[in-house]
Amino acid sequence: MSEVFDGYERQYCEISASLSQKCSSAAILDGEKKKQKVQEIKTGLDDAETLIRKMDLEARSLQPSIRAGLLAKLREYKSDLNNLKSELKRITTANSVQATREELLESGMANTLAMSSDQRGRLLMSTERLNQSTDRIKEGRRTMLETEELGVSILQDLHQQRQSLLHANNTLHGVDDYVGKSKKILSAMSRRMDKNKWIIGGVIAVLVLAILLILYFKLAH
Repeated sequence: MSEVFDGYERQYCEISASLSQKCSSAAILDGEKKKQKVQEIKTGLDDAETLIRKMDLEARSLQPSIRAGLLAKLREYKSDLNNLKSELKRITTANSVQATREELLESGMANTLAMSSDQRGRLLMSTERLNQSTDRIKEGRRTMLETEELGVSILQDLHQQRQSLLHANNTLHGVDDYVGKSKKILSAMSRRMDKNKWIIGGVIAVLVLAILLILYFKLAH
């Protein structure tokens, strides 16, 4: 915990208790004594509000684990201060009708009650236009999301088609390689066949020549 915050807290509690007593006593006073007591209460409220601000600054400068608890306390003190201010207003208000009117002014209700029918009409028209603009924005956002989804789907399809084309291209390269190898094998076989033809032709020629020589020698003898 913060010792500085604790010091401010003790001072605030003392001032708050004192202000509560002064408000109770001021409610039964009148005339000059009441004005003097009201002035003392206003001064006390100013001092209390200053302490609230100091506690707020001190709490926000601390670690998050400590700050959360101190800010919760601070919200209670702010609520207490607002109650004291409300009590002072009830004391200083001349009658209940005036007090109600001031509360309405604070909450903005007085402006609404005092608004003319023409002003209400313009406000309703502005609200309607705002709602229409909001609907158009929502519709545009929905269309944008649908377009984005469609674009993603198209990109996925294109990617799949690209993969298919790459696979087909690789397959064609493989076929070309096989065709090239086949051509080389056929060429080699053709050369071998030609070579074998010449060899067979040579053998036949030698045999024919040998037969002719044999026949010649036989006929000659």
